[in-house]
Amino acid sequence: MEDDILTIDEVAKYLRVSERTVYEWAQKGEIPSGKIGTVWRFKRSDIEKWVNDRLSSGRGEHVDVSVQVKNILSPDRIVFLNHTTKHDALVRLAQNLATAPQIKDAKELEDEILKREALMSTAMGRGIAIPHVRLSSVTDLVMSVGISKVDIIDFEPIDDTPVRLLFMIAAAYNQHNYYLQTLSFFSARIKGQELRDALLAASSPEEAYSLLIQ
Repeated sequence: MEDDILTIDEVAKYLRVSERTVYEWAQKGEIPSGKIGTVWRFKRSDIEKWVNDRLSSGRGEHVDVSVQVKNILSPDRIVFLNHTTKHDALVRLAQNLATAPQIKDAKELEDEILKREALMSTAMGRGIAIPHVRLSSVTDLVMSVGISKVDIIDFEPIDDTPVRLLFMIAAAYNQHNYYLQTLSFFSARIKGQELRDALLAASSPEEAYSLLIQ
């Protein structure tokens, strides 16, 4: 339910940060929250909007963008999907991402991606989803991109546009700032209709990769 009330622990798990970080954000008024007695509580719909606003703001320093993208993505981690459900699409993309040397536990990656999606949809609107996790079994930030040839119908996007583009990001647990910067960068980068259309029309992973590093 969009008006569910969350605890600090639940918000921390959703955001993949420590409970202490959520507590400090609440204390400073940096995250929408309120107190019931002496205990902090958070409305799920407020947290979702807060996350979406941050991811859509394009915040963060984007030094040498093409090099940054080349460091975390390669043509072999761009896959064409043909799944109509988010479960199947996420599993396929997680399997692809797990081929990266930075991923040390493929089963944990898949499980945590699905758990994260069950907690709250990662669909950002405009036909885009950015499933993401931070795990101790990941040695460095890495990503895979899925380009779906069919509409994925059950992502529950905020604008009701079926998801066709997926950017799956996995980071080490201690990469909080780089993780947020990367999420922000790709959220801003793929806002343009021209790039989204070009990715959907790409005929090969190499063509899609070239578009993303331009």
